[in-house]
Amino acid sequence: MSAPDVGQHCPGFDLPEADGGHVTSDSLAGHPFVLYFYPKDDTSGCTVEAIEFSALIEKFAAIGVPVFGVSPDPVKKHCKFRDKHDLKVRLLSDEDKTLLQAFGVWAEKSMYGRTYMGVERTTALVGADGRIAKIWPKVKVAGHAQEVLDAAQALSAEAA
Repeated sequence: MSAPDVGQHCPGFDLPEADGGHVTSDSLAGHPFVLYFYPKDDTSGCTVEAIEFSALIEKFAAIGVPVFGVSPDPVKKHCKFRDKHDLKVRLLSDEDKTLLQAFGVWAEKSMYGRTYMGVERTTALVGADGRIAKIWPKVKVAGHAQEVLDAAQALSAEAA
């Protein structure tokens, strides 16, 4: 399945959160938000990305844009990851890979000549209208959170 394009509606979702409860696309209706898809809790790139988003979380909050990290890891693992690194981003568990597949980020990857299925690091900024405002495929981690914040700030300024 390919990722939705800019301008298309964000696929609907209902995912458990590290703190308990669920986050649904319906609960976010009318508000912009960020979904960043990452491969695995507590790996080097994923940790850097989560720390960078956490460092900017108050700036995202100031413009009313919540940030959600999404991976196939279970909630329990998300909690350990969050607590170990004092993360401020909200982590959602997509163990059945429904949203990952809907965004086309559950993909065949290869490393050291071995092929396997995994998450292709991707971020989506969703506007208050529920449509994809911007997508960053195959993300390079360093500085990415700031780039997303800049786009979210521009989106908020347009809406104001």
